[in-house]
Amino acid sequence: MNFIEELQWRGLVKDCTDKEGLGEQLKNPTTIYCGFDPTADSLHVGHLQQILLLRRYQLQGHQPIALCGGFTGMIGDPRPTTERKLLTHEEVLHNAECIREQLAKFLSFEGSNAAIMENNNNWLGEMHLLDFLRDYGKLFNISYMLQKDTIKKRLDSGISYTEFSYTILQSIDWYNLFKKYNCQIQIGGSDQWGNLTSGMELIRKMEGDNAKVFGITSPLITKSDGSKFGKSEGKNIWLDPARTNAYEFYQFWLNTPDADIVDYLKRLSFHTPEEIMGYEESLKNAPEKREGQKALAAELTELVHGKDGLKKALRITETFFKGDIMTLSPEEMKEGLADAKKAAVEDGVTLIDALVTAEVCKSKSEARKLIEQGSVSVNGNKVTDIQAVLHQSEAINQEFSILKKGKKNYFVLIF
Repeated sequence: MNFIEELQWRGLVKDCTDKEGLGEQLKNPTTIYCGFDPTADSLHVGHLQQILLLRRYQLQGHQPIALCGGFTGMIGDPRPTTERKLLTHEEVLHNAECIREQLAKFLSFEGSNAAIMENNNNWLGEMHLLDFLRDYGKLFNISYMLQKDTIKKRLDSGISYTEFSYTILQSIDWYNLFKKYNCQIQIGGSDQWGNLTSGMELIRKMEGDNAKVFGITSPLITKSDGSKFGKSEGKNIWLDPARTNAYEFYQFWLNTPDADIVDYLKRLSFHTPEEIMGYEESLKNAPEKREGQKALAAELTELVHGKDGLKKALRITETFFKGDIMTLSPEEMKEGLADAKKAAVEDGVTLIDALVTAEVCKSKSEARKLIEQGSVSVNGNKVTDIQAVLHQSEAINQEFSILKKGKKNYFVLIF
């Protein structure tokens, strides 16, 4: 398979303005860009497909541009239903700097095809309203813009001129990158198709029909059960280690349903097609081994959290499911128990009261019975004394204690 054929096999091609022409263009080193709006101070796993696509192009010898929308982030691409919350200029610039640091983990900024980081605030922030209207606004037909999916979907619920103008601003981005870096390819998710084609039209109107530019989109990742990809227990899985720790990140991928894992491996992994087909066979013949999930979890955790982060995630995983949790450091315990139910207790609380406060049990009689059965442990030690009292001085770091009910149900008591 050539590069485009492999992208198709991986499910990474939805629409393309000229697939044959793009194939020819990619026979020689070329420049590709993808934009990321800094609406938060971290990207999340929903952005991974596009980030990794830039990485795939770079590994093929092409030059990637990661464009941070320091200006467009103050407006935001139109959402399907409602207006975005407007951010201040300072918030957006802060977010843009955070995102720049994250993208540096995925792209190489050295060598002949070193990645480029750009910020559209560099040109849009200096543009006067009259220049915007005269130089660009007159080139966009309202009827043409109303046919764009992102705009059409919002007409009934209402769309402001602010968000309506977003496609023009993104088109100006591509035009500036085309002029500055001869950037001939823009990639994006399938929801960006209208913005990509608008950018192509602008470049051709400004530079003439001989300007060779190509737009290619990839399908958005969906989950087989219909729920939104990229969330766990309702929380976003972030690419910032301070927001989502290595263990949580690893567990997110490890818990991928069998129905989704092959699709995710194709789209998000750098394993070869042959290796992925091997994991597909393993899924059919020995699904309980979860080899595909383990491979994807390890690969992406190392990419985002580094080798040490992966080692820590594997150590916590192994310990929680097979070993003694008390062999972990206090910080590792906190990471592993980030999603465990937590309860505040006073020094000297009885174990029975703690079990009720932490909602391990509904009543004191149930708590008493559980203790007598030997089903409760505190900080790794089984407790059978119904008169047991918990002291802060005996807590981990004199800060918290870990209750365990049965084999796998953990609760955290915070003093």
